[in-house]
Amino acid sequence: MHKIPGGISAFFPAYNDGGTIPSMVLTAVMALRQVTDDFEVIVVNDGSADYTQQVLEELASRTPELRVIKHQGNKGYGMALRTGFASATKDWIFYTDGDAQYNPLELTRLAEAWEPGVDVVNGYKISRNDPLHRKVIGRVYHYIVKWAFGFKLRDVDCDFRLIRRALFDQVQLESVSGTICLEMVKKFQDAGFVFREAPVHHFHRTYGKSQFFNFRHLWKTFTQLYALWLKLVWQKNGPTHQAQAAPTEIAAEEQALKPHEVDRFPDTHKPA
Repeated sequence: MHKIPGGISAFFPAYNDGGTIPSMVLTAVMALRQVTDDFEVIVVNDGSADYTQQVLEELASRTPELRVIKHQGNKGYGMALRTGFASATKDWIFYTDGDAQYNPLELTRLAEAWEPGVDVVNGYKISRNDPLHRKVIGRVYHYIVKWAFGFKLRDVDCDFRLIRRALFDQVQLESVSGTICLEMVKKFQDAGFVFREAPVHHFHRTYGKSQFFNFRHLWKTFTQLYALWLKLVWQKNGPTHQAQAAPTEIAAEEQALKPHEVDRFPDTHKPA
């Protein structure tokens, strides 16, 4: 098996994923043992209202590699990712969502695609396993953002990535919503970091409910995409005075987490 030089922090954002997060953690541990000798697993519980936290605390008591970080209230997908990236301690960060639409065991596919000099290995869906309406919306969304932002990846919306942690020393993320993935890939691409891609399977969601596919959320996403485009594309290429007028996402939850807003459960729940 191809191994990644240096350690790996595997990270999952979780929101009401109590039914899937145990299998995600355990299969991640199995995959990590195949590709590195030094790893940790981090789950950021973004204010889940189900039993996600109880499950994670039980897992942490039995899995010494696991660290659990809890947001006091739902901060948004972008803040969950930013917390996870900031909390990682290893040379590489592997992340995917906690809803089990991707299989952590396929981390081995990312490892096989990696070679010296590569900064990001990005998965792409072999086929999308969703209802027809979600496939249609997802395809339209894909082409719009690929054209608007000039993305070169074949599947920028695939949240199954292996990233060199040092990249975050050079790129600062600001989004708090799902647009963070577009912001991240765009900034990595513009900075000249080297990408590779690997095919991964996408599975039907078996637990919980997607927060994305409703009209209110779609409209909110559109306005956030427009603001992000103004900032990352128009501001970069357009007239300075017009760029300065570009709207930005400003809300209380967009502020960086303060230390007292994060609870950790790594040490007190490990076996003696």
